Amino acid sequence: MVKKFFSRFYIGIILLFLYAPIVILIVLSFNASKSRSKWGGFTFKWYHELFQNEDIMAALTTTLIIAFTSALIATLLGTAAAIAMNSMKKTPRTILLAITNVPMLNADIVTGISLMLIFVALNFTLGFTSVLLAHITFNIPYVILSVMPKLKQLNSHTFEAAQDLGASPLYAFFKVILPDIFPGVLSGFFLAFTMSLDDFVITHFTKGPEINTLSTKIYTEVRKGIKPEIYALSTIMFVTVLLLLIFINRRKADKNAPIRKV
Repeated sequence: MVKKFFSRFYIGIILLFLYAPIVILIVLSFNASKSRSKWGGFTFKWYHELFQNEDIMAALTTTLIIAFTSALIATLLGTAAAIAMNSMKKTPRTILLAITNVPMLNADIVTGISLMLIFVALNFTLGFTSVLLAHITFNIPYVILSVMPKLKQLNSHTFEAAQDLGASPLYAFFKVILPDIFPGVLSGFFLAFTMSLDDFVITHFTKGPEINTLSTKIYTEVRKGIKPEIYALSTIMFVTVLLLLIFINRRKADKNAPIRKV
């Protein structure tokens, strides 16, 4: 009984440290006062002003476009790369997997400066395109490492059997291989989307002066003092992600639920 109490207490403390800052942020988004230490009453004022703030809305739009586009392209390239690596022999596959892990273990500041130097050396104008290419570059390893475990679980004979039955390689891929690895592909896409949405360091080094994402916009605002509209935006993003996770987990639970016989 005592052991169970302390285990629950320990988990409770961890959850408190994880979510207390988010709860405070949500509370501040409804605070009528701009002061973080004084409660001025409940209000939706900052949510209204958020959608009236053109700079924040422009940064949000740019962030979502870059995150979705880079995640989609990285998913296509990463999935193709994972399939190619899976068909290799053990030694070259191991070497390529080790190389794939390097960008993930590397410090973001090193990756950001390296990409910036490449763009400058190629006389590439820093802006939307450079940020998009940078995000695609650091997203690809996450997709590869999400798809590879699913490829290892595949039965290689099913693809050959589909071809023996008259299916073309492309048709067999979309009907046999892709459905089996799709959960890994989807996980890679969402992981790439999240990493792109959250990135600051690489974006900071590869963006031009005329473009801002949410992370760089918030960084600029911190110097002047964070506006309450940022609290409102962060709350909306947190609630959206939370609802999406609940929806996905409910769908998985419904699929895994045993079928009752009448």
